Amino acid sequence: MKAAVLVFPGSNCDRDLKVAFEAVGVDVTMVWHKESDLPEGIDIVGIPGGFSYGDYLRCGAIAANSPICSSLKRHVDRGGYALGVCNGFQILTETRILPGALLRNAGLKYICRHVPLTVATTDSVFTRGYEAGATISVPIAHHDGNYQADAELQALLAGEDRIAFTYGDNPNGSAADIAGVLSENRRVLGMMPHPERAADEAHGGADGAALFSGIVEAMVAA
Repeated sequence: MKAAVLVFPGSNCDRDLKVAFEAVGVDVTMVWHKESDLPEGIDIVGIPGGFSYGDYLRCGAIAANSPICSSLKRHVDRGGYALGVCNGFQILTETRILPGALLRNAGLKYICRHVPLTVATTDSVFTRGYEAGATISVPIAHHDGNYQADAELQALLAGEDRIAFTYGDNPNGSAADIAGVLSENRRVLGMMPHPERAADEAHGGADGAALFSGIVEAMVAA
């Protein structure tokens, strides 16, 4: 299985994401944002956390217009998988690959701590390794993680079972406690918490590891 991890000026979780994928046997290629095409044969694209372009303009807005994001959109449009974490989630909303928007945290402060997450659905390659309704502990590290969606979009996401994770103790004001959402075809996940930082017990917990192993198991089985 092959993954591409995108790298933007200001990305700082790209290597963490690479290590988490490699730990479950994935061959990872790091792809600089100025590249116009993804490598051949990529199964999943990882869009990492960090502060692309220093979070100028809006978080992820400049990165969404980088050359590589055109290739990302083509990859997703033809049914490819993608995982966007933190700033990567912001980029996925700015490219309109995923709906909604990420705004400044309700408390107007940067937050960095472990938070409890509820697994809202297991009907995706990303969440199949968990039990529905399970509580896991995953770190967050963001200033603009307040996921906002109007009532119509919230109802759509809930009705289509596209809310992947919810906060057990909402740290940032996100609508309906949403911590992660899936695309309509369920092949793209955007989430603010960092599962790649919770994929090794040596880092204080491994509740994020099942996300990465679930991806591999699902694709191998397919």
